[in-house]
Amino acid sequence: MKQTSVFMPVLFLVLLLPGSMTAVGQRVRPDTAYIRLYDSLLTGRFYFSQKYTTVNFRSEDHRLKYLPNTTFNVGVGVTYRSFTLNLAYRAPVLNNDDEKGRTKYLDLQAHIYRRRWVVDFYGQNYRGYYTDAIAYPGVAPAEWYVRPDIRLNLYGLAVYRLTNGNRFSFAAPFMQNEWQLRSAGTWLYGAELHGAVIRADSSFVPRAKENDFSQRNIDNIKWLQAGPGGGYAYTLVIARHFFVTAAATANLHLGLAETRTGDEAHTRFTLSPGFIFRGAAGYNSDRWMVSFTNTPNRLALRNLGWSDPAIFSTGNYRFNIAHRFVPGPRLKRRLRVLDPKH
Repeated sequence: MKQTSVFMPVLFLVLLLPGSMTAVGQRVRPDTAYIRLYDSLLTGRFYFSQKYTTVNFRSEDHRLKYLPNTTFNVGVGVTYRSFTLNLAYRAPVLNNDDEKGRTKYLDLQAHIYRRRWVVDFYGQNYRGYYTDAIAYPGVAPAEWYVRPDIRLNLYGLAVYRLTNGNRFSFAAPFMQNEWQLRSAGTWLYGAELHGAVIRADSSFVPRAKENDFSQRNIDNIKWLQAGPGGGYAYTLVIARHFFVTAAATANLHLGLAETRTGDEAHTRFTLSPGFIFRGAAGYNSDRWMVSFTNTPNRLALRNLGWSDPAIFSTGNYRFNIAHRFVPGPRLKRRLRVLDPKH
């Protein structure tokens, strides 16, 4: 039974991907009354960003939220047609918070915005978390409760189809290589696959709080889940140049999870909701664009033997300043390899 349950989400992904990737490659021309393309221009950007992946345990009246001590980064990037390259570096001066412990992480997030499809992939590997101070009797609490032993490996893929992609653009607010001229929205439908392992050297719930949480003594959780989803996205354009974009999808995941307490393991089926949000606001024009974006993803893992879920939240805050310019003749020749083949 266990092998069959794990196999089904993997088979789901194998069946989903080929058709999705083929459709992602299809070229659908936009309605030029709503979207302006800049296929022949090069979009350069300067940005600030901070990624995060948090872990939340809940009980009836209590919350235990672990956060990573991620860095505030400064980056540069470029987009030409469907190709994008971003390079980010740790910002000097702005990362002086060593009292929260040290987080080692590799956070990979890829977002593909096409006319009819949006594809999100993420792979997060974190080690080292912190939370609010924990008070033990007779011991003065530190400013933060640091857990360098908590390790999280979280991977996911989401594929959604747009029903009005010729009038609504995800690329405009999030890739800065298009301009949404008029307000428009679109329905979204698709599916997702997620899997993760989170483990620690001791219980996720500290001894001082073990009477407040039914998740006490758990030090390892593994899960794999998949399911369909749907939602809506809308961009409000104000005075042609200013915009606010909001998008949300809700999904229902069927999966299999294993919780471990020391050498004792329990495996259960899970039925859990999930949400992906996208938000952006800013200014757009023929040459310049300024925007603030965030792409949070919330996964709730239920039916693990306690009444309240474990919640994993990922995201990336970014402030972008982008400029579109005409590449010179020499650069244009080198960029021909990225031009569509006819």
